Amino acid sequence: MSKRWIAALLSLSLAGTAWAEPPRPLLWKVSDGDNSIYLLGSFHLLKPADYPLASSTDAAFDDAEQVVFELSPAEMADPAGPARMAQAAMRTDGSTLQQSLPPDVWSKLEAYAARRSIPLENFQPMEAWFVSLVVSITEMQMLGLNPELGLDKHFADRAGEAGKPTRGLETFDQQIALFDGMSAEEQRQALEDTLEEVAEMQGEIERMHALWRAGDDEALFEETGAELKAEYPALYKRLNHDRNLAWLPRLQAMLDDEAEDETLVVVGALHLLGEDGVVELLRDKGYKVERL
Repeated sequence: MSKRWIAALLSLSLAGTAWAEPPRPLLWKVSDGDNSIYLLGSFHLLKPADYPLASSTDAAFDDAEQVVFELSPAEMADPAGPARMAQAAMRTDGSTLQQSLPPDVWSKLEAYAARRSIPLENFQPMEAWFVSLVVSITEMQMLGLNPELGLDKHFADRAGEAGKPTRGLETFDQQIALFDGMSAEEQRQALEDTLEEVAEMQGEIERMHALWRAGDDEALFEETGAELKAEYPALYKRLNHDRNLAWLPRLQAMLDDEAEDETLVVVGALHLLGEDGVVELLRDKGYKVERL
């Protein structure tokens, strides 16, 4: 689980500078003649300096009569979510994490746990994919990243305040299954990559954040999706490609049904980028697509 892969999965952003201008959003308007949907690429963790948003982003929210996310706001806010993920990550074969890892990877994990004063016995009953996430999220929080300021959380709160209907494209259990379905080899490689790249993580996140703020969709895809696709092709297919295809009929229904309201769709930025991103999938279906 390289730095770029974690950033792609969690759609992270680091704003360590007081920026003079708001970020240029990864925002597209898709229309079919009757109604429109707005597609907004989210970073799930931000800092105060990333606000206020660009006027085009606020205008899209104001125009939308409903807001759709990867997860519904109710599931995003469910306090039982982390415990459910941890339960799904519990080992069930009677082995320990140490027994599942090569000695060199275990030694790297021991060194990391000692450096961060984390009791290593807490990891022993867990699957490696979960430990990879814990390590990565721990490092991101050390950099001051805050999920309470994430773009999806921001619009979920605004939708609640404005009384706009909301819904999700998938469930939390479906998202857990994406991780829990990783093969043993994928999990081992993910943990090894994460431990090797901890020292470089800040620079990587800062670079991705700069690309996100610049609205550079092509370069951002190269930093996230292209690397994930090259290093973990099966995982890229499951985490990004297949989910985009699963969402496509629901997005088309929002466009094709004259009774549907104008909709703002806020999803992780990677889902909108590249040849198999939602933007290009809808363009290929013949809809009018414009970057805002």
